[in-house]
This record gives sequence, structure tokens and C-alpha cells, in this order.
Amino acid sequence: MTISRRLLVELFLGLFLLLPSLAAAQNFPAKPIKLIVPFPAGGPNDIIARVIGQRMSELSGQPVLIDNRGGQGGVLGTDAVAKAAPDGYTIAISSAGALAISPSMERVAYDTASDLTPVTLVATVPEMLVVATNVEAKNVGELIALARAQPGKLNFASSGPGSLPHLAGELFKLTARIDIVHVPYRGAAPAVNDLLGQQVQMTFLDLPVLLPQVKVGALRPIAVGSPERAPTAPDVPTLAEAGFPDLRVENWYGMVAPKGTPKDIVTALHGLATKAMADPGVKAKLAEQGATLVGDEPEHFRAFIADETKKWAKVIKDAGVETAK
Repeated sequence: MTISRRLLVELFLGLFLLLPSLAAAQNFPAKPIKLIVPFPAGGPNDIIARVIGQRMSELSGQPVLIDNRGGQGGVLGTDAVAKAAPDGYTIAISSAGALAISPSMERVAYDTASDLTPVTLVATVPEMLVVATNVEAKNVGELIALARAQPGKLNFASSGPGSLPHLAGELFKLTARIDIVHVPYRGAAPAVNDLLGQQVQMTFLDLPVLLPQVKVGALRPIAVGSPERAPTAPDVPTLAEAGFPDLRVENWYGMVAPKGTPKDIVTALHGLATKAMADPGVKAKLAEQGATLVGDEPEHFRAFIADETKKWAKVIKDAGVETAK
């Protein structure tokens, strides 16, 4: 079988065009990487990004520069990476809120599925359900019974409308068939303060945020939303153990790049990130924060985002949560 001259020219042209991309991937990273954190410094998202970014820097020999861009529950920082050059040198570790919840709650300038390239699901952090110490409930069953005996009388705090803690509370209401009232705050800290002051009765928040108060007995833990008990709170049962296997509520953080980032660069980023996540020191530091490292493949992460988006959109609709769309 002979090959036509035209076909040979097309093959060589295709190879010629591919060579720069292959060379770029082989040399990646050749300069500092900007890692956007769409929240202020000091929070769980920031801590996870800094620990992993530091190890990525050590492995690659190039600085990984943390760029905190807080605002609108992670939306502004996530939008910044969506608008960045698709060369792998501007990436983000964003959260469930900005990637899977906010697009169903409000108008955002990006479309998660089409404007961002998934790299890997970095970590999950269980939501913990706690009550104020004056609430006469020590487990999920007692809390539900108390809420049913006083419909509309118990309040649950959240870190803001449309936040994961808010929707976790709404999912709890729907699943347990109880009537409790949402009280939104501007962040987790004021919500915890009013819970300590017994102005509200319960909340779902990231486990690391609540654990210090739980350990000193200032708040009473009821359950965690992860499939298994949290190593940092082994005595606290899961919601599944309490009879609610479908009531899974975890925050999560994932690495994304701009749309159009070459596949080979995404592969290089994925390899660098997952190698950093496999480091025992990284695992130990983030385990202290209640985080479970994942490190899945880009396509699996893409499907995971789609599933989470569908799940929380249904909760928003079924609970009648007011949106700004």
C-alpha cells in the first residue's frame, strides 16, 4: 500500500505542530506557578493549598506562589483562574461551593464544566453536626425527636446563604423531615460565636473549625457527614450510622486549570500534585486538619463535579432555597 504525498505532508505537519507542545510538557514547569486560593489566608482551603503547593515546589524546583483572592464565597478567585492563560502556570485549588453550588445559586461569570479544566480532587473534609450545650440532645435520634416536638423553634447557623453548611442543614431538614430555621452568618467564626453563646442551637461546619470547641466541651458533637468516622474525632458517629446513609455532607477542594490547557500540561500538573499528596509529611499535616487526600484522575474529578452539582441543585430546588439567578 502506497501513501500519497499529500498524506505524508499532513502527517509531518501534524508532528511538527505537536513538537512544541510535547517539549513544553517535558519541561513543565519552567517558571513559577501561581496557585490561586479563592479565600483569605488561614482557612482550610488556604492551609491545604499551602501544604501541597510547598511540596509541589520542592518536587519541581520551581516556586508555587500562593495568591489569595477571596470574595463571593470563592467565586471571584475561581473566575480569575477561568480567565487566565491556559498554559498551566495559573491554577487554583477551589472548593465545593465555588465549583458545584454557587453556579446554581447565583449568576457567576464562568461555567464550571466548560470554562475550567479539572486536574484532580485534592481532599475532602467532613461536615460536623454540633449543638449548643443547652440543647437536650446527645445523638441524631434525640435531636430529630426534639425538632419534631418543637417545629420551627430550633435554629441552625451557617456560614452564609448558599454555603455548603447552609445546604447541609437544608438536606438534613429534608431527609429527617423536620422543621428547623436557617440563620445565616457572614462566615464560620460569627456562627460559632453565637452557637457558643446559645443564640442558635446547631450547625454543620467543616470539622477542623468545630473540633477545638468540641474537644474542650464547649459544643456537643452529634455526627459527621463522611462515610466513615473521622480519625481526628473517632468517638463521633457518622450520619450513616445514625440511620441516614444518603445524608453525606463533605466539603471538598479540587485543583483546576483554565479551559484549553493542553492535555500534556494537565497530565504534568496532575502528576506533580498527586506526587506531592502522596508525601507522608503532607498526609500527616493535612490529617491534622481533618482532610482526607484523594488524588483522582482528571476525568473522574470532572464526573465528580457534575454529580455534586446535580446533588446540590436538587437540594436547592427541593428546599425552596432563594437564589439570585
